[in-house]
Amino acid sequence: MTEVDIMRTEFLANCINILGNDFVITDAADQQPYLTDWRRRFVGKALAVLLPQSTDEVASLVRLCAAHHIACVPQGGNTGLVLGSVPDQSGHAVVISLKRMNRVLAIDVANNTITVEAGCLLAQVQDTASAEQRLFPLSLASEGSCTIGGNLSTNAGGTAVLRYGNTRELCLGLEVITAQGEIWNGLRGLRKDNTGYDLRDLFIGAEGTLGIITAAVLKLFPQPRAQITAFTALESPDAALDLLKYSQDALGPTLTAFELISDFSLQLVLRHFPQLQHPFGRSYPYYALVEMSDHESESHAIALMEQVLEQAMNDGHAADAVCATSISQSKSLWKLREHISEAQAKEGKNIKHDISIPVSQIPHFIQITDAELSAAFPGCQIVCFGHMGDGNLHYNVSAPVGSSDAEFILQQTAINRIVHDNVHQFKGSISAEHGLGMLKRDEIKLYKSELELSMMRAIKVALDPQNLMNPGKVL
Repeated sequence: MTEVDIMRTEFLANCINILGNDFVITDAADQQPYLTDWRRRFVGKALAVLLPQSTDEVASLVRLCAAHHIACVPQGGNTGLVLGSVPDQSGHAVVISLKRMNRVLAIDVANNTITVEAGCLLAQVQDTASAEQRLFPLSLASEGSCTIGGNLSTNAGGTAVLRYGNTRELCLGLEVITAQGEIWNGLRGLRKDNTGYDLRDLFIGAEGTLGIITAAVLKLFPQPRAQITAFTALESPDAALDLLKYSQDALGPTLTAFELISDFSLQLVLRHFPQLQHPFGRSYPYYALVEMSDHESESHAIALMEQVLEQAMNDGHAADAVCATSISQSKSLWKLREHISEAQAKEGKNIKHDISIPVSQIPHFIQITDAELSAAFPGCQIVCFGHMGDGNLHYNVSAPVGSSDAEFILQQTAINRIVHDNVHQFKGSISAEHGLGMLKRDEIKLYKSELELSMMRAIKVALDPQNLMNPGKVL
């Protein structure tokens, strides 16, 4: 047995002493769910998968990793799309899964806060808040499988950012294990605290590269008395921008979601989910799913939404519109939006882009980027949808009809260059809500200034001098 083997055996024995034998996974087959990325396109390797159940156990593991110079890959629900929550293929790192740390620690209705461990599923937090007539507004298609720790580590967005902001805006305090295995208890439910650098915001969105988030204090809101959903038909992205501006003026802060959907995106959903129905008798180039939340009454909300839709059609902002009159109808309309990613997967491989553009520039971006891609890759199909209300588009590119997906994927670098160069031209971001991970780690170097990158590196070195916290991600 080599010296390295002896050290690893000693390390694993210490892990078992901390967690117990059942929660140190070394069998390759049992490790697979933790090593395989959400899209099943990449499989990493790990020395072990560790499943702590407490903050103290996480801290002990990190101290052990620091002593043995073994890298840690924090993991929540492993629903990320940029290879941020899986290890590389060296087999030298350990995955620290927080899924057993799934307790709701406290809920303070008067302070409108909930304190939860990082392994809590997003849906669990939503349900706990709802039971107290409160709303936790973060909403994602993966809410039944993603965790709060992962949401915080990637600063997740979702469908309600227009009204409530990203996960960063929904977090008041954190508990974090530093790279040295120390416990920072910042679980404060304060909305005002000007006592120095905002360490909380430093760890949110850092993708586990600076420390491991183990718990959080999150904002809650009063439950709205009514949520009204409408589906509108549009002739162009310009019409969508006009409708958004009109809706914001008419509905103000009650406007909670404004989702743009191209007709090709909708057709994919209808093809692969035939139980869903087209809202209109004919197709239109684009659609917008609009939702408002009202604190008066359902009848007031319906009347206000119908008034907005009628005026929008009279003014030419919308070609047609339907308003859900029941919860089931609202859910059906949302399924047309939420099933787009799954429909894409059923259709075949595609090249994904999670981008943000200043809202006012979205129509122009779509126009010129569609044209450039069509010229460079004749017949390519654009799956354009996303959270137009906050400027976040999922601008994905599928292979031409009849062509090989595998051959088309080989064009990813060239397609990324067209899309990302145009994003940069419009002063946007090549990662709006999914993070950088391994997938975009090198790509970002083309668009961030060297000064930005050097400041990020300085923070990384200061907090994680051994480079053991999720190495190879972000930087």
